[in-house]
Amino acid sequence: MGMVQVSTSEDIARESSRVIGSLYGEVSDFRVNTTFPIPEKGTREAWDVQVNFMLDGLKYTVDLEIQEKDGQVTNARLIDTMVPL
Repeated sequence: MGMVQVSTSEDIARESSRVIGSLYGEVSDFRVNTTFPIPEKGTREAWDVQVNFMLDGLKYTVDLEIQEKDGQVTNARLIDTMVPL
């Protein structure tokens, strides 16, 4: 897709969803859980985005680092997989 600025919550949701689709395929109940600017103080360069989704009956929590200037994902980390309550 290339070079997409990511600065609004809509941008964050769209790019996060696209990245999770690329990594995990078809998921359901996708949602952005939390979003923090990186760095926390000063000029924002990226977003720390935590998302949740369902896949094969399990609830996944994944942390993404998305660069603001071009939407590049520089880190994706699986935080948790659990059987939903």
